[in-house]
Order: sequence, then C-alpha cells, then structure tokens
Amino acid sequence: MPLTAFALNCSLKASGASAKSSTDRMIADLFATLAAYGVTGSVERAADYDIRPGVSSDEGKGDEWPKLRERVLEADIFVLGAPIWLGQPSSIAKRVVERMDAFLSETDEAGRMPPAGKVAIVAVVGNEDGAHHCHAAMFQALNDVGFTIPANAGVYWVGEAMGDADYVDLDTTPEPVKQTLETAAANAAHLARVLRQNPYCGTKAGGK
Repeated sequence: MPLTAFALNCSLKASGASAKSSTDRMIADLFATLAAYGVTGSVERAADYDIRPGVSSDEGKGDEWPKLRERVLEADIFVLGAPIWLGQPSSIAKRVVERMDAFLSETDEAGRMPPAGKVAIVAVVGNEDGAHHCHAAMFQALNDVGFTIPANAGVYWVGEAMGDADYVDLDTTPEPVKQTLETAAANAAHLARVLRQNPYCGTKAGGK
C-alpha cells in the first residue's frame, strides 16, 4: 500500500486568497519530494480550526482538534509546519503539540501511545535564525508522545538576519534546501515503510 502524509501548517494566518504562507510553500516542496517515494499528502492550516486550549483529546463543544487528531493518526508521516516568531515556534504549533499531551495517557494494551509507528517531520521557516531551536522544541514534544523521528528530518529556511525576504517569495528554492528536503523525504519514507511492516511490540507485549 502507498504511504500517506498529513501536514498541519501552523501559520498564524487563516487561509484565504491574500494569506500567502511561506510554511505552505515549504510543505508543498516537501510533498513534491515525498511523491518520488510513493507518498501522497494533504495539508490543513491549523488557524482555520478552533483548537481549544487544553491537554485532552477532546475539550468539548466547539473543539475542532478531534477531527485534526484523527487525520494526524491516520497518516504514516506527520508534518508539522512551524513558522518562527521571536525565535520561537508559532503559538499555534505549540498549541498543537500541547493537545498531543493526551497521548501520554492513551496507551493501548501493549503500552503504546496512539502515534506509535508514525513518523514525524518538522518544517520550519522564518526571517531570522532559530530553526534549530524550533526543531529541538517540536521534535522533543513529538518524540515524547510517541512519534518516531527519522534521521535528518528537520527541514528549514531562514533568511538573512534583519532582512525582509520570505520563502514564499523566492524565485527558486535554494540548492541546500532542496538537498535537505530530499534527505528528509527519503529517510521518512524509508522509516515509515519499515515501521508499517515491523510495528513496535510495546512494553507489555512480552517481546512478541
């Protein structure tokens, strides 16, 4: 069966004709690279949904996180798109991983959290340095709640310090970014296939 990917664009802007997003372009570039490895992807902009504050999987009436949670867990590869603001992952990206805290207590009979066997990539864009910090924060959270992180799975672009260029406005994708996307896609697709064929046994499965 082909692999699937689902991305959440955690831009602060809701979607719309005038809401250009560098995070969208980064995700689109990543999906184009993943396609070469037989991976099909879909993306949603988190700001289009009412993701309530909290640490449960359903915060009650009006909370739209449950429908996004379902799509995250249906995919083989989860892509978290996190723009940088003030050197930090966006507040929406933090809200998304905060809601995943519920996975810690939602283990199955083998002690596995819901994302067990799922692979995660973090795509970061911004105008200042800070990509490695954002990767560290997001990868730590995603790993804590059960996602598996492939080698070299952090993709990013940051512009010149104090500059005003946006990734979405670049005429071409810089060669180092292309290479990073290629490596992340290859490693993520490989690991997702391995985990699909050889699921984690869990801590309570007696090694079987």
